[in-house]
Amino acid sequence: MTRAIALLALALAAAPQEHSYTQADIENGARLYQGSCAGCHGPNGDMVPGIELLRGQFRRATTDVDIIKIVQSGIPGTTMPPTSFTETQAGSIVAYLRSRAPAAPPAPFGRGGPLTIARGDAARGKSLYETKGQCATCHRVDGRGPRTAPDLTEIGTIRPAAELHDKLVDPNTNIRQGNRYVEAVTKRGDKIAGRLLNQDTFTVQLLDANERLVSLSRNDLKDFTYLKNSPMPSYRDTLTPGELDDVVAYLVSLKGLRP
Repeated sequence: MTRAIALLALALAAAPQEHSYTQADIENGARLYQGSCAGCHGPNGDMVPGIELLRGQFRRATTDVDIIKIVQSGIPGTTMPPTSFTETQAGSIVAYLRSRAPAAPPAPFGRGGPLTIARGDAARGKSLYETKGQCATCHRVDGRGPRTAPDLTEIGTIRPAAELHDKLVDPNTNIRQGNRYVEAVTKRGDKIAGRLLNQDTFTVQLLDANERLVSLSRNDLKDFTYLKNSPMPSYRDTLTPGELDDVVAYLVSLKGLRP
């Protein structure tokens, strides 16, 4: 990788944090940086005048997503070439750079900050997810599991660690548009509840508790209500604080299927 990472990076320290990272992400990013980036930027990221990658000094301000894309695709017309890094590998380099910036210490859950590191153990979290938490009875990961709750295959790229922690403790907080549950009542008096998949002017599609795709005509509906409460249980009293951290670390590690 060339010194043009300096051109693409853009003031990471000043950019809002979009992702959460595990300690394993940071360690992997450190290996990738030293093996592929240090040749031009130096082991301390300070070989390009005016740029200190490991101290959060860059020439522009951009998001994690933009940096990841440029690390992969390069910058046309500059000395920054495209690379063969996957999105996950490029993201781990971003994690490493953020972790080294003096102004970016790991932040406690819920307090924000330039970098959020999931401080639990992902392996233990996976076990808790599948056993004590019984999360796999509703959620799907990597093509395995039911579809009655949102697919978590890429949840680590969608929700930050603090938000995941809050959702485990209080499932009713910050329910996103794509995760809404509804109840429909037909003119015949039938009640149908499930996860909303799609709706338009004429129809509503939802997935019921038996994973059946139900399509309803609005002309046949007497009532259509968004449920205020999530069907997901709270783990406030089910998991210990340490176990919650472990489950969050596992969820943060779910970055999707990568080649």
